[in-house]
Amino acid sequence: MGLVIPDIRNPFFPELARGAEDKANEKGYNIIFCNTDDDPDKEEKYINMLVEKMVDGIVFTAASERGKGFEGKKKFSVPIVLVDRDVNIDGIIGKVTVDNFMGGYEGTKHLLQLGHERILYLSGPLENKTASDRLKGYKKALDEFNVEFKEEYIKEGSYKSEWGYKVIKDIGSKLKYTSVFCGNDLIAIGSIKALKEMKLDVPNDISVVGFDDIYMSSLIDPELTTIRQPNYEMGYKAIEILINAIENKEKTIKHIDLATQIVVRKSTSKR
Repeated sequence: MGLVIPDIRNPFFPELARGAEDKANEKGYNIIFCNTDDDPDKEEKYINMLVEKMVDGIVFTAASERGKGFEGKKKFSVPIVLVDRDVNIDGIIGKVTVDNFMGGYEGTKHLLQLGHERILYLSGPLENKTASDRLKGYKKALDEFNVEFKEEYIKEGSYKSEWGYKVIKDIGSKLKYTSVFCGNDLIAIGSIKALKEMKLDVPNDISVVGFDDIYMSSLIDPELTTIRQPNYEMGYKAIEILINAIENKEKTIKHIDLATQIVVRKSTSKR
């Protein structure tokens, strides 16, 4: 089986890959890992290569910036299951995602309950459904607390710590905010580094919330409040769907939407 992931350096994906590998091994399958560097062209090349090599099936997480890619363009001769990021591709037999809307809502609600109203939102690429659903959750929470949504508080970039660091530095004192909700934990880690360099205390000056709950989230200072995704289970379930399709000839598209969970640590405090 092929497992195509965007960035093996992102600590979110090794745990997902481990779940996939464990389920595959249970059933006597081997995994071929392909890392796309979040590049849609490289992604298409790998999937075509896996199809040509006649793998039994493919699980893949789409690149965050799709471009034209091969969305909806063709059906494949092997079953494909999407995991984590939901994109429009013909011929897939399953999807395993999380409720990103609820994750965005819960993270924003937590900050609002602490008294924060000026919440900076650092998002991944919004053309991606994962990011856009989290933003919808952010807006929903603001609406419930009667806080006006302001476009200038939304910054769109990449799921990398370097971008989180850079955008906080670029904003400087140009925008007044008391908290930051980040599209993933890597963005949050970069943000915290930048805030510290700017002599701002986290959480007493600025509260920070991440998304994913990668292993580093509980090791940084301060420990990161974040939205936990069940990444091991996502990989495990994706391979389970794939094996059922291969061995039982299931043709019905199966979509599993797993729940997120807020994990409150020390990077958030009352305003």
